[in-house]
Amino acid sequence: MSLHGTDAHVGMDALPDLVRRAVAAAREHGFALSCRPEQGRLLSVLAAGAPRAIAETGTGCGVGLAWLASGAAPGVRLVSVERDLERARAAADVFRDRPEVEIVQGDWRRIEAYGPFDLLVLDGGGQAKGDGAADVDRLLSPGGTVVIDDFTPATTWPPHFDGAPDTARLHWLDHPSLRATELRLAADLSVVVGRRLP
Repeated sequence: MSLHGTDAHVGMDALPDLVRRAVAAAREHGFALSCRPEQGRLLSVLAAGAPRAIAETGTGCGVGLAWLASGAAPGVRLVSVERDLERARAAADVFRDRPEVEIVQGDWRRIEAYGPFDLLVLDGGGQAKGDGAADVDRLLSPGGTVVIDDFTPATTWPPHFDGAPDTARLHWLDHPSLRATELRLAADLSVVVGRRLP
């Protein structure tokens, strides 16, 4: 989720139709915190390399999931968990004609019942930002990729957040089961991407 992420899509001509539909749903429901187009393009590229299953925490109204579904190959299963009932319903409506996409309403931990995944996007829980950390050893297939959204680009090592070491970012960058790095997507936006080691 990103502040004003929904509005960042407005006026863009080259959006996939499914993304355009999800943005319209987010605007209709007053949900401003969708992923930004920079994140969406990265998710689409990563989804293209997932052979079987993709998961996301924090569906919102489905903008990030729409980017994932737009990049995924035919036959790839996508599941996303959203804790807010109304947003989950709005997202389910966006994907009503996409049987490979499942929206699960509830806590982010519900994603654990659907794994393992080739690609896991942690945007609404499981990021180690105070609500626990997703267990990539259980949730990712060997060689699978995890994306942790919504960091401000690091300018120091170790990275800091609010004047203290950024324990969430360090959790992923130093995770013993991952080869991970931070990718700067914009001057004010970065993600951590990690690949599970065999």
